Amino acid sequence: MDTQLITKFKIVKPTNEVFEAIVNPEKIGNFWFSSSSERWEKGRTPTLRYNEYDAEVVIHVLEVEENRKIVFAWGGNDQETIVTITLKELDKTSTIIEVNESGLSEDDPEIINKMIGQKEGWVYTLTCLKGYLENGVTTLRASLVF
Repeated sequence: MDTQLITKFKIVKPTNEVFEAIVNPEKIGNFWFSSSSERWEKGRTPTLRYNEYDAEVVIHVLEVEENRKIVFAWGGNDQETIVTITLKELDKTSTIIEVNESGLSEDDPEIINKMIGQKEGWVYTLTCLKGYLENGVTTLRASLVF
């Protein structure tokens, strides 16, 4: 069973703006986590915080190609997955962002629910990113009710 998830969006902004929104701790709070402890660079381990859910996660940044690619691991222990975010410039004003998350265990009895949840999360995150970058909307993040 292939357990990787792929989510793609078109964002009408140049790749450098999309890239900066993700890696820059001063911008990430506008669409995703409440905060990031540091800039996302290869070898770093930023702590990402969701104040609204009283939760945090540490990621391990494995690879960064400016304006093109970000790879990180998260989840820890036996549930760690690898997330690869790629940015493809369509023209000077548009970017295709693709998120590929791999490493979910096919032996997990909850695999289907976890895959659905992760896919739902990436669609939501990219929707918030699109709203922020294209229209300045910063109130979408952390709106999910559990």
